[in-house]
Amino acid sequence: MEKIFIIEDDSRIREELCTFLNKYGYNTSFSINFKNIVEEAIKENPAIILLDINLPYYDGYYVCREIRKVSEVPIIVVTSRDDDLDELMSINLGADDFITKPYNLQILLARISAVLKRTYGAVQSDHLKYKDITFNTAAGLVEFNNNNNNNKVELTKNESKILHILISNSGKIVSRDEIMKCLWQEAEFVDDNTLTVNVNRLRKKLEDLGAINYIQTKRGQGYILA
Repeated sequence: MEKIFIIEDDSRIREELCTFLNKYGYNTSFSINFKNIVEEAIKENPAIILLDINLPYYDGYYVCREIRKVSEVPIIVVTSRDDDLDELMSINLGADDFITKPYNLQILLARISAVLKRTYGAVQSDHLKYKDITFNTAAGLVEFNNNNNNNKVELTKNESKILHILISNSGKIVSRDEIMKCLWQEAEFVDDNTLTVNVNRLRKKLEDLGAINYIQTKRGQGYILA
């Protein structure tokens, strides 16, 4: 699961990016400690960085240059400054791509995917891991490996999506609304009980493998992997 570190001082944009990227399986992190943002970015050890230019204390050019002194982590500059000189400076300082605001989120997603493939290879891992669970996203198979026992079970499309979003947000409560929007784009037309049925079926399959109490219900909030 690739971690994306977001360097953006606008809290609304930052939260929008986190919500959107988490939905598509990325693990997002950020810091508002802009005085020490270079150190914060390196400490997080992300797979890729989204970097704004207009920042408190130091601008994005400085941040990009300082990161490049110690790391080759890919950087995509995301900024409202659309002058050709800004793009040229960003690339010359070591940025891997440049995209201007306002941007289409799907285009940003495609740019992130392209940079990750260029950097880490064309074939991205299709296995997600959480504790003793290994989820083969391409085959829709989940494996539970504990005490040298290997058990596998096939998941339905909806069960796969639910497990994917829970593993991608491990340690966090994922709301029912967020899961429903991931499964069904027009969530308002879906019976709320349909999600409960799908989660219970997934939970039963995991428990049959030996993964007991992995999916926990947080009443009034959603679900979390324990």
